[in-house]
Amino acid sequence: MSLRTEQTFFLDDVAIFKKQLLAWGQQYETVVFLDSNNYEQQYSSYDAILAVDEFTSIKTDYYQAFEQLKEYQSYTRDYLFGYLSYDLKNDTEELTSNNFDGLNFSDMYFFQPQKIIFIKGNEVSFAYLRMVDDEIDEDFEQIVNGESQPEIVRQEEALKVKLRIHKDEYHNKVSKVIDHIKRGDIYEANFCQEFFVENAQINPLETYNHLNKISQPPFATYFKNDELYLLSATPERYIRKEGSKIISQPIKGTAKRFVDPVEDEKTAFDLARDEKERSENIMIVDLVRNDLSRTAKKGSVKVEELCKVYAFKQVHQLISTVVSEIEDDIHPVDVIRDTFPMGSMTGAPKISAMKIIEELEETKRGLYSGTVGYFTPNGDFDFNVVIRSILYNQEKKYISYSVGGAITAKSTPEKEYEECLLKAKAMKYVLTNY
Repeated sequence: MSLRTEQTFFLDDVAIFKKQLLAWGQQYETVVFLDSNNYEQQYSSYDAILAVDEFTSIKTDYYQAFEQLKEYQSYTRDYLFGYLSYDLKNDTEELTSNNFDGLNFSDMYFFQPQKIIFIKGNEVSFAYLRMVDDEIDEDFEQIVNGESQPEIVRQEEALKVKLRIHKDEYHNKVSKVIDHIKRGDIYEANFCQEFFVENAQINPLETYNHLNKISQPPFATYFKNDELYLLSATPERYIRKEGSKIISQPIKGTAKRFVDPVEDEKTAFDLARDEKERSENIMIVDLVRNDLSRTAKKGSVKVEELCKVYAFKQVHQLISTVVSEIEDDIHPVDVIRDTFPMGSMTGAPKISAMKIIEELEETKRGLYSGTVGYFTPNGDFDFNVVIRSILYNQEKKYISYSVGGAITAKSTPEKEYEECLLKAKAMKYVLTNY
């Protein structure tokens, strides 16, 4: 017998409903909203999902986190939504995270929602646990009538964004990564820096809506758990499971967009042929192939797309698609554990790169370059990569966003710094242009 009652309604205006849906969800302490922004994808189950109201949950530090998640997922056999922070690397390898942390997210959090609402096309499906299924009709009416709208508290003055690593120091640190590459310690490392605001308050819902409007990415995420918020405009999928098929889609390679269509097309054309940008991507594709092979059927790891240019609102990106097949007895959590953290945010070889990253970066990554997503009752899953994101601890009044880039032998500190500023543009604009 199913744990949930499902009921479907038809929508006149999906865009308005999505906005009202997320506003309605603010009454709950725990919220996950995932929105594809109607981005056409080969691998997609829904256009948007809202999950609210924690029934059961798991929250833990990195120690034996994957085993605990495995047990929780096996026991509930229901939809689970949540996140894995980058620092779960310390559960899979002999690694540490000792850098400054201004946000204080737990290393892992998942919850079993009482209420889930799926949007596909012009259909909206409510999947409620049976104990609350008598609320479906009432909730639908509240959403479409725009009831339970939260009060908008506006930012009174422009926020002053600070850098954790200043430009000269950034150049120095990137040079050290390049020295490691020249010595043969690594081939590539994703080096990140934090931008932050102290003693400041924002309206999370308004900030997310603004960020999503100017970015419109395929994996937009609004996450709220008590005083902690993630407002994400990420364009990147980390990993997805459809039955026995596993899909990973790493992004590496960036070029800015132009208003002039001829210039914009030329930039995309040049990106597709840029030797340095392609080499960044191909190195990570090799790493992903290796990670997937740990759980894959022999000979099933394939590259479906290599270095294809995708256009987003702010940037062009090179995306590759790597797939594999797994046996029925492979636990879904094992597939994630054997590929985490994602190669696009670490480097190659992965463990050496992570050690160097930890030594040179100034900030604990936490949820940044981790992942948010969900498991289905039958063990399928879909997870993004937390980049292009604002993280906010409302209680501590601390706001943070981080950006990074892949450093290779062909990198120059000045160009890498410019790429970081390009990636940070949307988050900075949203925070400083109220």
